[in-house]
Amino acid sequence: MKRKDKIAVSVIAVFAVGVLVYLVAPGVLGSRHQSTNDAFVAADFTLVAPRVAGFIKEVLVEDNQRVKAGQLLALIDDRDFRAAAQAADADTLVAQAQLKNASATLERQSSVIAQAQATVAADRAEMAFAEHELNRYNHLAGVGAGTVQNAQQAKTRIDQATARLANATAVLAAERKQVEILTAQRHAAEGGLKRAQAALEMASYQLSYTRIVAPVDGMVGERAVRVGAYVTPGSKILAVVPLAEAYVVANFQETQLSHMHAGQAVQVRVDSLDGELLNGHLESLAPATGVTFASVKPDNATGNFTKVVQRIPVKIVLEPNQPLTERLRVGMSVEASVDTRPVAQQREVAQQ
Repeated sequence: MKRKDKIAVSVIAVFAVGVLVYLVAPGVLGSRHQSTNDAFVAADFTLVAPRVAGFIKEVLVEDNQRVKAGQLLALIDDRDFRAAAQAADADTLVAQAQLKNASATLERQSSVIAQAQATVAADRAEMAFAEHELNRYNHLAGVGAGTVQNAQQAKTRIDQATARLANATAVLAAERKQVEILTAQRHAAEGGLKRAQAALEMASYQLSYTRIVAPVDGMVGERAVRVGAYVTPGSKILAVVPLAEAYVVANFQETQLSHMHAGQAVQVRVDSLDGELLNGHLESLAPATGVTFASVKPDNATGNFTKVVQRIPVKIVLEPNQPLTERLRVGMSVEASVDTRPVAQQREVAQQ
């Protein structure tokens, strides 16, 4: 073989070996970066829905408008709810008056009982006097100094005193028993007041629900609410998307996850930003493959089996204070590249 031919064969062999190493080495030795273009921007947006039914009186936001948490978005006609709240307030005042009346009546009962006790004491004293008088007239009649008529009158007075004492004793027992009845009435009045206060609180809540406010900071999307429209509880009227808290969901093949861990650095390229880089870090790996939560799952136990490499979602959180994040929108396609070196090693390199 000529010398030129040997050189040509050597060059071709070296080139072939280089190509082979380039193609095979990443799969055998592993690559420092793992990338995927099966990724997109996501955010935990909130669907806003009314809590009461009614007609929309005013809409205070426009499509794609930025809003703050607590900002008023729309108003429901509140005339019916305001009237209900006023009625509940009136019922509360009535219940308070009934409780005061029951408490005052119960307090008054102690005076009534004291009066009945005084009456019993007076009747007992009168009865004792009548008994002494009867004994005196009987003694006088026995020695011939008194008349039978006086003795009979004394006997009548003692009978009357006995009857009055029995009546006063019964009245005293009834007045003491009345305390239990009045106590029960006061408890009922207290329960009525609590029920009225609860109804007033509920009516106040219902009235406040006519003011629909933003639950979080974000941008308005899918605005379906219009003035004059009738809304019902739970019906979606708009969405608030917190773009400042947007993140990336990247679906990596299971064979790419061997050296992936939370905290590793990630570079993200957004298609709509002309390939500009955004920095982030891997926050977590999903607990299952995407097909696991699919509505219709494949059953590998049926038919012929063909092994398919599965993909597992990975959540990537973008680092703060990056100007380009303001231009992100949910659903944008991105390419994500994870640095699979240990986190400690990455920090050492960054500090150097």
